[in-house]
Amino acid sequence: MDKIPTRDGFGEELVTLGKEREDIVVVSADLEDATRAEYFKKEFPDRFFNLGIAEQDVIGTAVGLSMQGYVAFASSFAVFMTNRAYDQIRIDVCQNNANVKIVCSHAGLTVGEDGATAQSFEDIAIMRVLANMSVICPVDTIEAKKATRWMTSHYGPVYMRTSRAPFPVLTKEDDVFEFGKASIMREGKDVTLIGSGLMVYESLQAAEILKKQGIDARVINLHTVKPLDEAALVACAKETGAIVTAEEHQIIGGMGSAVAELLSQEYPTPIEMVGIKDVYGETGDPEGLLKKYHLKDVDIAEAAKRAIKRKK
Repeated sequence: MDKIPTRDGFGEELVTLGKEREDIVVVSADLEDATRAEYFKKEFPDRFFNLGIAEQDVIGTAVGLSMQGYVAFASSFAVFMTNRAYDQIRIDVCQNNANVKIVCSHAGLTVGEDGATAQSFEDIAIMRVLANMSVICPVDTIEAKKATRWMTSHYGPVYMRTSRAPFPVLTKEDDVFEFGKASIMREGKDVTLIGSGLMVYESLQAAEILKKQGIDARVINLHTVKPLDEAALVACAKETGAIVTAEEHQIIGGMGSAVAELLSQEYPTPIEMVGIKDVYGETGDPEGLLKKYHLKDVDIAEAAKRAIKRKK
C-alpha cells in the first residue's frame, strides 16, 4: 500500500488549479517548503506571498485579497495558524464570511519528532466552533487533492488539516469526493467505526481484528467534520446500535464530540471515543507515539467491544 503525506495532495492540486484560474493566490508564513505551498510558489511567483513568521499577517492579507475578488489560500503549520492567528480567523475571516481557505500541515500526533510544541491536537475543536467555518480532514493524498479543488468552487471560509507523515492511500482517483457526505469504506452490522484522517486506516485494520472475533464492523470515512453528514450518522446508529469514533486529536471538542452532540439529540447510542485524552504530546517516531497514546487498531477494536456491550 502506498503511503504519501496528505500535504502533497494539497500542493500538487494547487498547481493544477493555478493553471486553470488566475484568481487563486497563496499566502504563506515562511513554511511553504513544509506545507507544500512551495509547489505553487515555483509556478506562480507573482501570485505567491511569503509574509515571514507572522500568521496573523498571513490571515489579514488573505482576507484583504479575498475582498478584492481572489480565492485566497493561507498556509502554515496547524499549531501556529490556528492558535496564534485565532483572533484574526474568528473576526476577519469568519465574521466577514471571507473567501479564505486555511490549509495547515503538521496536524496531529504524527508530526512525531518535532515534539509537543509543534503537534496540534486542538485545531479541529477550535475551528469547528467558529460560525461560517467548514472543516475537512482528508483520509489520503488523493482526497486532499479533491478537497482542495472543491474549496476553490465554494465561497466562504474552509479549514483543512494535512499531514507531515505519510498516510496510506485508501481511495482511488475515480472515487467521488462529496463535501459534507461521509464515505462508507466497509459495510458491517454490529458496530460502526467512524474515523477521520489517518484513523480511517486504523479503523479498517480494527475491523479485520474484530472479524476474527466474530464481530462485523462498518467503517466510515468522516472527511468532513463540519458540517456533519447527519443523515448518514443517524442511519449508522440505528442500523448497528453502537458507535466508535477515532481521531488523531483531543477527544474534547473533536470529531467524536461532534458525533456525540448529534446522536444525543437525534438517536442516543452507546459511543466510545478513541483519541488524545487531555494531555500534550512528546517527541518520538509517529508509529511509536500512536501506540503510546492508544490510537492504534487494537485500541479501536477494544473500544468497539465496549460499545457493543453497552447495547440494550
